[in-house]
Amino acid sequence: MGRRADLRHSLTRLETSLNDSFASTSLGHHFKLGPRNSTFTRELRAGLATFLTMAYILSVNASIIADSGGACPPPASDTCLARTRADLVTATAAACVVACAAMGALANLPFALAPGMGVNTYFAYNLVGFHGSGRVPYRTALAVVLVEGCVFFTLSALGIRARLARLIPRGIRLASAAGIGLFLAFVGLQAHVGVGLVGPDPATLVTLSACARTDPETGACEGGRLRSPTFWLGALGFTITAYCAKRGIKGSFIYGILFVTLVSWVRGTRVTYFPNTPIGDTNYSYFKRIIHFHPIKSTMGALSFNGFNRSEVWVALTTLLYVDVLDTTGTMYSMAEIAGFVDERGGFEGDYVAFLVDSASSILGSALGMSTMATYVESSAGIKEGGRTGLTALTVGLCFFGSMFFAPLLTSVPPWAVGPSMVMIGAMMMRTALDVKWGDAGEGVPAFVTMALMPLTYSISYGIIGGLMVYVALRVPDWVVEAVRWVVKARRSVGGARNQVAEAGGSGGGGDGRPPEGV
Repeated sequence: MGRRADLRHSLTRLETSLNDSFASTSLGHHFKLGPRNSTFTRELRAGLATFLTMAYILSVNASIIADSGGACPPPASDTCLARTRADLVTATAAACVVACAAMGALANLPFALAPGMGVNTYFAYNLVGFHGSGRVPYRTALAVVLVEGCVFFTLSALGIRARLARLIPRGIRLASAAGIGLFLAFVGLQAHVGVGLVGPDPATLVTLSACARTDPETGACEGGRLRSPTFWLGALGFTITAYCAKRGIKGSFIYGILFVTLVSWVRGTRVTYFPNTPIGDTNYSYFKRIIHFHPIKSTMGALSFNGFNRSEVWVALTTLLYVDVLDTTGTMYSMAEIAGFVDERGGFEGDYVAFLVDSASSILGSALGMSTMATYVESSAGIKEGGRTGLTALTVGLCFFGSMFFAPLLTSVPPWAVGPSMVMIGAMMMRTALDVKWGDAGEGVPAFVTMALMPLTYSISYGIIGGLMVYVALRVPDWVVEAVRWVVKARRSVGGARNQVAEAGGSGGGGDGRPPEGV
């Protein structure tokens, strides 16, 4: 026990010395470690926590965009689709490297960026369609993303985006952070990117799941509920994360994810990520390569402006812009709210540069063959670990750079390892709801609608729109009354002025109202 205590004390002194040394350098002053009450090692842990929470985007985004068929000529062959997916894994990592590094170095904010979930689904399945069966070809769709990114960048550069964001009422802004937490927890409870506790139901839409087996087409539960081994492993990971957070242990998110991931990598168990199936064997063969770099061959620079005279193109451009203005901006403000950056005017330090970086990253994404980029709600994992400066985002970017060479490992993190952290983040993000004035229905009701609609509509932007609509509806009667009062007051003022003019005219004439003599 004595040696262990001495070792712990020595490591603590070494960490303190390292933090003090870095804080006194020019980099420490640039990142404002002192003013923001953070340290170098804390920022590194925060960046690693954010990366591990969002590393799933490497494989998920690549799979979604590859379902569009990419640049493969129809009918897309399996070989071409596999090459496209490998291209998109590298493209996703490369875009994250540049975007996170820019956010950290230029804006000095702990926000991580990656291809937006939801937008990539719209891009792949609605716009381009499965294997190119949609309304807009893949290459033209990339050009749409490029143009939308340029428009979004212009709005950000002119300050219009910041002004629009500051128009969002305080209650809705606070509720957005809590609503995103509920949304994130709901995603983490589902099967595709979570633990699978919640599943579909034809009567009630959702129900308790974690089934031993599910119907691949309908998702219906088979073999009994709460009998999924991977769910219980994920639940254990959640317990580890929550207990570490309760005890204030640094790196709580990292420990939960690593524990579940390492257990899931063992073959021959009921919780393995590599079952003895054709897909499991293929994934395990790729996993065993450990180190592998795949250069981008088909998606980089694949955009084309042919077909811009079609109405579908402009509808898609408008849709993407609307999602970016509301969804992405709302997410960034919510992350700033959680970090305690937002001031009384509704802004935060570095917001202008952050908006520029955020919008410019979408231009980069289109050039690499993907949909728009966005600030990720998983940034809250690093913020909860204490990340308060751009060093957190730089660490995330560095991790994504390493992922381009260790893709076999990082694309093998199972969803039931990531899901518990997403639920935990959602629980922590509910704190902002305490600041909503629930006793004031004018603020509380729009805030509640915002929070409820985000998970129930599976859309952050729909939640913000719903909250704003209720806010306006509750304010319209007051505005009408104020307008009527103003009109009545104005009319009284005009009437009074006319009376004064008439009296002045009467006093200037004779006693009988006629003009004075000599006039």
